[in-house]
Amino acid sequence: MTGYYDEKLAAERLRRCYELAPPAARRYLQAEIDHVAARVRPGDRVLELGCGYGRALAPVVPLAGEAWGIDTSLASLRLARRTLPAACRLARMDATRLALADCAFDLVFCIQNGVSAFHADPLDLAREALRVARPGGRVLLSSYAESFWEDRLAWFRVQAEHGLLGTIDEDATGGGVIVCKDGFRATTFGLADFGRLAAALGRDCDLEEVAGASLFCTLRA
Repeated sequence: MTGYYDEKLAAERLRRCYELAPPAARRYLQAEIDHVAARVRPGDRVLELGCGYGRALAPVVPLAGEAWGIDTSLASLRLARRTLPAACRLARMDATRLALADCAFDLVFCIQNGVSAFHADPLDLAREALRVARPGGRVLLSSYAESFWEDRLAWFRVQAEHGLLGTIDEDATGGGVIVCKDGFRATTFGLADFGRLAAALGRDCDLEEVAGASLFCTLRA
């Protein structure tokens, strides 16, 4: 499934997914960015896991002391390089195996359901994020709120109608999981999932629903 984002949903096609977002999805997307941006302090060194073409990173760059973005899609990173300020540092990396130093960042974030969408072990993802966060730093992970299900499904249907995703398998779709007939599968990370993740890490987590659409988990390094 990683290859889906490396190839079919990368660069301009990925950007098109966001351009086609209905109003409710646009509000959700902006609320996530606003939530992250409000937690960036002057001088912070910030890292986004799964930055894509830089959609969420762009508003963070001018707020941070230094901004980094990593992704597995070279095509998306090339587009990000054309659109993001030169000071933003970009690299092709797996979020579960970061070639970055310990304790290097004040804020690490992975939003828009990356904890599920990466199709990687969430525990490995969170451990790596915490490893590269400085003591006292923060790791922000987000997924979809249950109340956003109908709006999320409507957005995915629009993407499928425009050929950006495979046809949605309506019979297999439900309970927070969207299944497409081309093999694409989008899951969700819920309250209980974040609770189990924090327990496995031996850390407390702050859980917050944002704009009736996102579920944010904040971990302290």
